[in-house]
Amino acid sequence: MSVQSKNAIDTLLAESFKELATTKAIEKITIKEITDKAGVIRPTFYNHFQDKYELLEWIVEKELIDPMVPQIDRGQLKEAVTDALKKMEKEKEFYIKAVKLEGQNSFKEILVQKVTNLILSRLDGERIQKKIVYPWLTSKRTADFFASTVCYAIVEWVEDGMQVPIEDVVNVFVFLMVHSIVDMIEMIEE
Repeated sequence: MSVQSKNAIDTLLAESFKELATTKAIEKITIKEITDKAGVIRPTFYNHFQDKYELLEWIVEKELIDPMVPQIDRGQLKEAVTDALKKMEKEKEFYIKAVKLEGQNSFKEILVQKVTNLILSRLDGERIQKKIVYPWLTSKRTADFFASTVCYAIVEWVEDGMQVPIEDVVNVFVFLMVHSIVDMIEMIEE
């Protein structure tokens, strides 16, 4: 199977899954429903994904994370986050259902993992370790911290029904990333 046809089937299964999720809780969606809607047989699904949670990971990776990489490489972090949130807003019903997933395969856990990997792919771990005097503060912990913070805000935004304009959400991210808690306390005290 060519990469192009594999990607086409992955996309077909993803679209089927997202469409089903607009009317049904994700944990209640069956593989049979996904394949029936996509017009493929069950073994085709399992040739591409282990389960629907791996399909959800693929959606997060391909539709939210991968498009950010070129923008981040050009130093356009704000634009990258804005575009990812616009994609989520465009498929609002799906993402509102996705954030309701709890446990090991939760949307939040998947998003944190993918954002952590994205941050780690852009950090020079050895340089960071030379600059930071705290051996416990590894590149992985740094990436986890920032990913958890950003993903917490994204999940809260989605859970609130995406009512806050994307520009405001992105500005909050930027504000939180450039100000420490000490800065914020000092602002309050002034």
